Amino acid sequence: MPSPPERTATLPQQPFSDMYFQSYGVNPTIDTEEERFSTFSVDVDTASYALTRGYLERGALPDEQAVRVEEFVNSFDYGYRSDPEAPFSVNVEGFPSPSRKGYHVVHIGLKAREVSREERKPAHLVFVIDVSGSMNIENRLGLVKRALRLLVNELDERDRVSIAVYGSTARPVLGPTSAVERHKLFAAIDGLYSDGATNAQAGIELGYSIASEHLLKGGINRVILCSDGVANNGITDADGIWERVRAQAAKGITLTTVGFGMGNYNDVLMERLAQVGEGNYSYVDQLEEARRIFVQNLTGTLQVVAKDVKLQVEFDREAVARYRLVGYENRVLAKEQFANDQVDAGEVGAGHSVTAIYEVKLREPAESFATLRIRYKAPEGGDSREMEKHLPASILRPAYGQTAPPTRLSYVAAAFAEKLRGSYWVRTLSWPQLVSMWEELDEPLRDRPDVRELGALIRKAHGLDRRTDRFEQLAPVVSMDFDRVPVIK
Repeated sequence: MPSPPERTATLPQQPFSDMYFQSYGVNPTIDTEEERFSTFSVDVDTASYALTRGYLERGALPDEQAVRVEEFVNSFDYGYRSDPEAPFSVNVEGFPSPSRKGYHVVHIGLKAREVSREERKPAHLVFVIDVSGSMNIENRLGLVKRALRLLVNELDERDRVSIAVYGSTARPVLGPTSAVERHKLFAAIDGLYSDGATNAQAGIELGYSIASEHLLKGGINRVILCSDGVANNGITDADGIWERVRAQAAKGITLTTVGFGMGNYNDVLMERLAQVGEGNYSYVDQLEEARRIFVQNLTGTLQVVAKDVKLQVEFDREAVARYRLVGYENRVLAKEQFANDQVDAGEVGAGHSVTAIYEVKLREPAESFATLRIRYKAPEGGDSREMEKHLPASILRPAYGQTAPPTRLSYVAAAFAEKLRGSYWVRTLSWPQLVSMWEELDEPLRDRPDVRELGALIRKAHGLDRRTDRFEQLAPVVSMDFDRVPVIK
């Protein structure tokens, strides 16, 4: 029986309705006399940056709650080299802050070990695809189909693919099929059509059932959820499925969420599902983003090389007076949780990099100003292992312009996110200044397509930003306190 023709609704112009985000605030600046340890779970998600691009390309600033700084920073490749002798390489560099007087910016980058395409484990991927009525808007389902075709083309004879869909109910479309039988897979993908309400729980349950029944021992077992995150039938509150998702992750079946859609979109649900499911969360606003996730970074997207990865920076009180972690607000952990192996943390795929940025106020010159610790488990679990590296003062450059171009790129990406979310700490950095900082990146890097696109997005945001400074009446920029944020009542 032929599939009904795909119908495409047109999304109304902004404002975009029913966009669900959650604010985690902006990390405070902490006095080392009160707490010298900064601890957080790693995050390699990039959805927030792609969502922001979707807003800007439609002529609107993003919702401030949608902006997660670490996902902007981790959207770019900084050229870290992996260390064949260690699970992670560590790359650190610092410079005087362009926006925060008296502070240094410290860039900390980790690179996981590489795994070649040939060395990648065989995979059983279960695509769980939302085909509810909301997936008609902006041809979301059409973009899902094109994205999955890209992914299937990258798989080989070691891999199997299953497909399930959900609308008002969930149903299997194709059982485990060899990736070399592309005609079968493409026919199943092309035959998908939109219909019904959104029973997300039923779809996820079915996906896990298929993955569990056909578990690939010693291989990659992953459910890939493609959805706009809206759940208006069955369970509409994600609390009911956390334990199920967590239990399946413990068995080795991980969950990747891939978001589609602008308007009628639930970012909160999609991020949380991936976090609990020990996978990663991406957002596809254009086919090029799907190519980045499923083609360029396929091995890293699929194969985890370290799980429950936590970072802890212990600042030397003699050398550092105050510090702030820029971003990772919903990944911050208590000091005691670093050594607690019962605490879940982030997963890192093969060749993936993780970058964190700190603002640090120094006291006196010192040989070393902090110690970085990385705690992680092998992909199979077991006891945690730990790496430690002292951060020498020699990595602090005397001027921003004397740092490596990739370090400067990470700052531009972070400052862009900070401005979009209205952070107090970038009030002194104007949009034209940020554009100039992007222009000052060295030409080979600046001409890279993703970096060139960043510059275009900064310019678009500059042209759209008509917001007033919410802090100006309490703390005029000319006399602002660079240590403390004024309290807005």
